[in-house]
Amino acid sequence: MLQIQTFDARQGGNVLYKALAHPLGAEAIAALCARLAGAGPVALYDPDGIADALFALSPQALPVQTLFVHDVLAVGVRRAGLIGQPLTDLPRSGARTVLVASFDAARIAARIAHLLPDGAQTVTLDEARLPASLLTNRRKYLDKLNFATNFVFFRDENGLSTRLVTANYWSSYGAGDVRLWLRLFDENGTALATWEEPAPAGTAGIALDSREIRARFGLPAFTGQLFLHAVGAAGHDVIKYALDTYASDNGASLSCTHDANAWPSDRYAGLPAPRPDEQVVLWVQNSHAVPIPSGTIALDQMGAEKPVPLGRDIAPFGTVPLDVATLLPGLHWPAQIEVRTGRHVVRPRYEVTRGDRTRIAHVNVERADLKPDPGIPALPRQLGRGFLLPFPVMPRDRFRTIVQPTPMAETQTTLPVRLDVFDAEGRQIGEKFLGCLPRRFDLAVDIDELLNGEAGQGHAELVYDFREGGEADGWMHTLVRYEDRHSGHAAETSFGAHIFNTIMTYKDEPQSYAGPPPGLSTRLFLKLGDRRRRSFAALIYAASALWHERSATTLLLHDGAGKVIAEAPVSIACSGSTIVWPHEHFNAELLEAAGPVGYVLIRDTTCRLFGYHGLMDDAGGFSLDHMFGF
Repeated sequence: MLQIQTFDARQGGNVLYKALAHPLGAEAIAALCARLAGAGPVALYDPDGIADALFALSPQALPVQTLFVHDVLAVGVRRAGLIGQPLTDLPRSGARTVLVASFDAARIAARIAHLLPDGAQTVTLDEARLPASLLTNRRKYLDKLNFATNFVFFRDENGLSTRLVTANYWSSYGAGDVRLWLRLFDENGTALATWEEPAPAGTAGIALDSREIRARFGLPAFTGQLFLHAVGAAGHDVIKYALDTYASDNGASLSCTHDANAWPSDRYAGLPAPRPDEQVVLWVQNSHAVPIPSGTIALDQMGAEKPVPLGRDIAPFGTVPLDVATLLPGLHWPAQIEVRTGRHVVRPRYEVTRGDRTRIAHVNVERADLKPDPGIPALPRQLGRGFLLPFPVMPRDRFRTIVQPTPMAETQTTLPVRLDVFDAEGRQIGEKFLGCLPRRFDLAVDIDELLNGEAGQGHAELVYDFREGGEADGWMHTLVRYEDRHSGHAAETSFGAHIFNTIMTYKDEPQSYAGPPPGLSTRLFLKLGDRRRRSFAALIYAASALWHERSATTLLLHDGAGKVIAEAPVSIACSGSTIVWPHEHFNAELLEAAGPVGYVLIRDTTCRLFGYHGLMDDAGGFSLDHMFGF
């Protein structure tokens, strides 16, 4: 496992990790290693305790022989394979070069200048900084806004193309000029193209299409990853986006996924085993400039604790398709698969192929920092039903909705859950206790089984139910699969639970888009469709306890420059839902004026809505995944 710290739920992302893992940062570290190779003996002074991460993410071996620390508790402790020695011993070390493992390190270097051995020089990590032109805050290098980055699964091959859509939401937080620095890697980790794209002013729409980029740079077909870095960002240090995978050869495939989450994890969950007529491919994409050693990537049936490793290296920034049946033959739906990655990859994508249709979805981070919370079974009555995981029940005359609860924390041994189903007006019309599920279980529930012929659409909620005991950690997840009864096309999405729409709070719930809890407002991004495919959003007014009787939701149609050109009201019952089709709220002239990068902002200041979005065509193709807000 890579000895790196990435994301902490209490403190957020580790900026140092992003600085060391950035493609240009990695190149600069490699150049520093080459310089140090002829400047030895080299000692490392590690004032911030980052030696493990520095060595783990360095593309070349750091030619360091000794490690010095100033914390007496760190003396004798091993870091990066070296034993920490007291900094007071540095003058007698014989080092010719002292590498100070810190950025913005001029003061630190000056502080130890009198301790250097005679004739020794000091080098700092400031030699491995990104170019100043890519920094949002040049006065503080490890400012999180200097590393507003993310990865994208990007493909233009075999009749399938990808299109990323987002908006310049940084402008709403006070950003001025924003631009994207981009680098496209192919399956071998080779950089195919590096360029910059200016983000339009204001909250304008942004689109990156693989077909256009391939044509612009004269590239061969590729399946790889696109690295994005937003320069000039404000408010958010992660690039949020929706990614469509579509059949550029007019085929039947169509799917969409949420952003990549930006932070590597040791384990991921929510990967379904294939049905006998399906192939499931996990796209393993190395997020770093160091290889993934053979045996690091492994698959395991959830709860079996018998991981099967992939017996090959993966190149820096490389992409490898892993057919799960090669490592876990004979394992079929509804079994679930746990992915072990050793913190080498951000949230991976997987691709399911059945017949002439494919669909792309993502797994989720399996938390290593969570333990069962004894407070959840005893939540006070003011929090009502507590943690809810809402998802749409699509119109049942066309779609099946299939639910599969998913363990999503390494310590989770039980999952005591119930399904509640509501119609569009918030009336509960179905319920099923699923049991106190063990970590290893094979269960998928068709909503049809709960409704006894009830028609229409609505939503369902997975909730904790402790009637048979069990524990809870608040990180309840589920995989939801939608199948077109006529075309056979499918889409799937997965997400986690929250407390919704209570004025009372529990720890960090109900979560807010900005500021502290309680989160009682909505700001969701919905892309527009095109002449072949219409976009939609399934909006759910989930409520843990009674809140406003109806929502006061507004659809704000933005043109490509980010200007609001029309708005329309929507009213959703508490515990109810609706499906929003932009073409039903805005006429053709307005949608034409919005243009190909226009979008709808779903806004509500009275309640927190949860949303899913997608595209739908007339040939039975559709996509669906959860929405993002900003």
